[in-house]
Amino acid sequence: MAYDSVPPPPPAGQPEPGALSEGRGFLPAADPLRRLPAAFDLWEDVAAELPKLLVARRTRSVIERMPLLDSAPLADGPELNRAMLLLSFLGHAYVWEGPNAAPRLPASIAVPWHAVAKRLGRPPVLSYASYALDNWRRLDPHGPIALGNIALLQNFLAGADEEWFITVHVDIEAKAAPALHAVLPAQRAAAAGDWPELLTQLAIIDRALEGMHATLARMPEWCDPAIYYLRVRPFIHGWKNHPALPDGLVYEGVTEYAGQPQRFRGETGAQSSIVPVLDALLGIAHHPDPLREYLMEMREYMPPAHRAFMQTVECGPALRELVLQHGAQAPGLRELFDRCVEWIRRFRELHLQFAASYIHKQAQSSAENPTDVGTGGTPFMRYLKKHETETAQSLTGRERG
Repeated sequence: MAYDSVPPPPPAGQPEPGALSEGRGFLPAADPLRRLPAAFDLWEDVAAELPKLLVARRTRSVIERMPLLDSAPLADGPELNRAMLLLSFLGHAYVWEGPNAAPRLPASIAVPWHAVAKRLGRPPVLSYASYALDNWRRLDPHGPIALGNIALLQNFLAGADEEWFITVHVDIEAKAAPALHAVLPAQRAAAAGDWPELLTQLAIIDRALEGMHATLARMPEWCDPAIYYLRVRPFIHGWKNHPALPDGLVYEGVTEYAGQPQRFRGETGAQSSIVPVLDALLGIAHHPDPLREYLMEMREYMPPAHRAFMQTVECGPALRELVLQHGAQAPGLRELFDRCVEWIRRFRELHLQFAASYIHKQAQSSAENPTDVGTGGTPFMRYLKKHETETAQSLTGRERG
């Protein structure tokens, strides 16, 4: 059975369509920029002081005195991504400095944040791309992108727990790269009935998923649940379905919003494109309901190139049905396919366990940091459990006998 929607292979040595960077998956092709041009020193200097300003409760007063800088001279690519990172951290620090959420954001941050976000094709809110994908550097520039050799470019309060929480996600992205680069070759092999090649690509995905799970399992090494809840999580909430900002946030000076509050979801791992791409490849289905609507909404917060890659994968064959139909022609195919699905189920299971210990079981400290609503503004425990259940339902072994 042929699938015309499966794209032809890219030229040798070139990135896959959808801006997978060579050997890095969804991480940027070059290490993230560490400083903007001198015209934007003000943003850089205030962002560098954020841990001190937040402890002193002076972030809002400093930002309110900042002049409005024109973001137009920023070049596309690393400069624009760096600006989005800085403005996202400054914006969230202003809103969540506490003890009460700020319902309005001064034009000094709101206007350039909106302009930069619009150029990037994402909402003006802290999202996973700025929090993790563009927020790291290598301690040894010749070493791997891996725990033990990566540090953050930007923090809120700083400290080991915040550093570790985010760098774990960066390591997971790096570990996922081989799997992501195997996705389109796996689809092409399946469409052509080339079962040995499909086995080869699934083996690559299997090993990558095992590495991703091993990295996630290291979260407790340096990230304590209570410290995460009290010192890391408060700053990554958004302003959609959040009890402290039920109407959203006013972006002062943004003509397009006409003074009306805007409601955007906060940073969440659901904005990473890794697992949705692998779901699409393997045929892990999420049934039509509010959870599926939420997952589709999360795509608005992803870089457009990542969304495009996801759509490319979705237009190709989902492997589950082909494996069910033709698995007998390739010894070990169903077992290897199920091993990949099981790794995703275990990854989601572990994530659910951490969500319970790091958030749900914590004693709620304030309306600004609820334990029953995720940073994305959802009933996260129910959603995460449903993710795991639907993943388990995709195992081909369930179809036997």
